[in-house]
Amino acid sequence: MSTRLLPLLIVLMAAVLLALGVPLGVSVARAEQQKVVIDRIDDTARFAALAQFVTEDVPGGSRRTTTDERLETLQTELISYYEVYGIKAGVFYRNHIPMANAPTTWFLPQTGEVRDSFDEALLSRRSHDPQQVWPWEDGRLVVASPVIRDGDVVAVVVTDSPTDSMRSRTLRGWLVIGAGEIAAMLLAVGAALRLTGWVLRPVRVLDATTHDIATGRLKSRVAPAGGPPELRRLAGSFNEMADHVEDVLEQQRAFVADASHQLRNPLAALLLRIELLALELPEGNEEIASVQTEGKRLARVLDDLLDLALAEHSQADLQVTDIGALAAERVAAWSPTAEVKGVGLVGDCPPTTGWADPVTLSSALDAVIDNAVKFTPADETVRVTVSSTGDAATVVVTDNGPGLTDEELARVGDRFWRSGRHQNIKGSGLGLSICRALLAAGDGSITFGHHEPHGLEVTVTMPRSGPTAGAGAGAGTGERKEP
Repeated sequence: MSTRLLPLLIVLMAAVLLALGVPLGVSVARAEQQKVVIDRIDDTARFAALAQFVTEDVPGGSRRTTTDERLETLQTELISYYEVYGIKAGVFYRNHIPMANAPTTWFLPQTGEVRDSFDEALLSRRSHDPQQVWPWEDGRLVVASPVIRDGDVVAVVVTDSPTDSMRSRTLRGWLVIGAGEIAAMLLAVGAALRLTGWVLRPVRVLDATTHDIATGRLKSRVAPAGGPPELRRLAGSFNEMADHVEDVLEQQRAFVADASHQLRNPLAALLLRIELLALELPEGNEEIASVQTEGKRLARVLDDLLDLALAEHSQADLQVTDIGALAAERVAAWSPTAEVKGVGLVGDCPPTTGWADPVTLSSALDAVIDNAVKFTPADETVRVTVSSTGDAATVVVTDNGPGLTDEELARVGDRFWRSGRHQNIKGSGLGLSICRALLAAGDGSITFGHHEPHGLEVTVTMPRSGPTAGAGAGAGTGERKEP
């Protein structure tokens, strides 16, 4: 959940910072340009004041031959201005002839921004604000001011400024803003991490506890983990619900165990009376034989119910176990039974360690091998193979019997379920259910599949790392440890 919530918060914070940073950057650029424009306007106003008292041109457009000290002063000022600041500046008469200019080779162009500003100043208006120059543009700033004498515009002062320095200052301002945005983003991400961790910590604990309960560790509860009050109340409510569910299941197990135990004595007495009654009837009576068979079957069902109730209630004593040696021992124990039936029982059991309850695993393997031998025809083979992967040890039992259909595979292991094709074979339908309950108590599992060309493949899996929280008799809250 944090991988979905955290990017959303980061995107929202980035959008807010961009919404603040972009206008601020634009404002910095405009402020820098406005500062330069105001400075140029002051300079053009000063040059216009000097040019206001320069002697008029003679008619015909040629200058007087006499020296005008004011003109020399204006020319000197413009040259110094150009040499110091690198800004082109000139004072031009209405007929475009320069009164003074620096450099002396700079004249009014026929078109362009300089000519537009000059024409606007001829209308007795200072040129409008130039277009914004951004740091990535190689633009120039043109400012023009009219020279007014006796209410008439007699000349125009024009400055053409480079923008390198202005653009550098703007870029430095943007870098400062960017650094501030990055710092604010890092701070916001840190705050978002703390916030999401604080909010989602109870959710993660609740999810882990729910998984533990779903996998059979009913003693698991949500530990106090802080977080918002609503989630703390949810954790408390969940613990109460888990307590109620565990109580109900415990009552069901106790009822099954008590019922099975209490029914065994009356059933044993009933079977004894049936045996005594059979002595009074003619030998070979089919009805009494049928009653005896059903009575014995009922006794097996009660025994299996009691075993199932104990299996679901018990906790596994997990320890490092040689799975291969244990499987080889069970293969040897079942070999005489397989030989009597004419079934080959072959084991491939290399040394493989894993975490298991030896008694539980032995019982589970007994149930699986018993089923395999029971349903395998004579002259066929049952194979027991032990192997390991990085985190699990497996015992695979395959047979060459009739196998199960896909629909039957979906139900195998359910309580009291037996295939309709095997109703006449001895069994109560609880053996694999007991096996599954015993394995689940130790973080193990059992799965069923097809064995080609025909038959059933049963895989018993045990972890190769230490017990998780709640698994096994002495399990704590620590992580798994490799054997």
